[in-house]
Parts: sequence; structure tokens; C-alpha cells
Amino acid sequence: MDRADVARQIGREPRAFGRVVVRCPFGRPAITEQRPYDPKGEPFPTTYYVTCRHLVAAISRLEAAGGVERWSAAAHDDPELAASLEAAHEESRIVRRELAGGQTGLDGGASLDLGVGGAGRGSGSLKCLHAHAAFALARPGYELGRRIVVELEPLWPDRCCMDAAR
Repeated sequence: MDRADVARQIGREPRAFGRVVVRCPFGRPAITEQRPYDPKGEPFPTTYYVTCRHLVAAISRLEAAGGVERWSAAAHDDPELAASLEAAHEESRIVRRELAGGQTGLDGGASLDLGVGGAGRGSGSLKCLHAHAAFALARPGYELGRRIVVELEPLWPDRCCMDAAR
């Protein structure tokens, strides 16, 4: 059932679906945990993926308003946020290796060393706020991601966005 709900939310079959890790207040998938490789062995660099249409839209609005640049600058300028980002990247690498279970995919394992949202080591830009919000919601304690999520208020809509789309 979860896989079918996720497919409906994102408008296609999920490539590397593992499991739902966060549900909305209506019991539907909101954040999924993806396997590091799809069934064909292709890398899937985003471990935690936002599927809730409401959250996707809210984060997209934040990005369109310059959020990626603003939060990248904040992570660069604020030592606490920089440390939070680096810790999340390292945690992402650990999780990816655990989820891979020894598999190395078509890239020989190179993508297992990627951080949040597929960021390489020393990456200066956050690239995608969706990945950082998803990581923060899936793995509480990520301060930079938590601050991004705070900007999404209200975090959840008054009614299920999946029911509204029917």
C-alpha cells in the first residue's frame, strides 16, 4: 500500500523505494527512505525523499524565493550551522553504507560517499532544500534542516493533500 501511495504522490513508480520513515498526520507517506541503488544498480543519491505533495510544494516555494542561496550562505557563515551540515553529511554516508548492505552498484560504490541530497565532500551549496528538510524530518537533530523546516509553517495542511487530489 505504501509503495502505491508514494507512486500516486510522485506521479510515477518510485525508483529505489525502501520504506516510509515519516507519515503526515493523516497517516500517508510524507518522507521515504530510498535505497542507495535502484534494482538496476543505478545510484540513487537522495536517501530521504519528500513525497507529500503539500511539503513538496511548500519547499519548492521556499527554493523559488531564494532559499537555497540564503541557507547555503547561512551554513557558510554560521559555525553552528556549518557543523550541523557536516555532521548530517557524515551521518548520510553512514546510513547509505548501512542501507547498501555491501552492494556497490554500477558506480562501484562511489555514491555511497555522498552526503545529504547527493552532495560531494566539500560542497559549498545545499543544492536542494527538499533533501535537507527530508533528512531533518527523518533524523531529528539536524539543526540546519530543522531551521529550514520551521520556514514551512504550517508544516501540514488542514486536510490530506492526497484526498484533495482525487
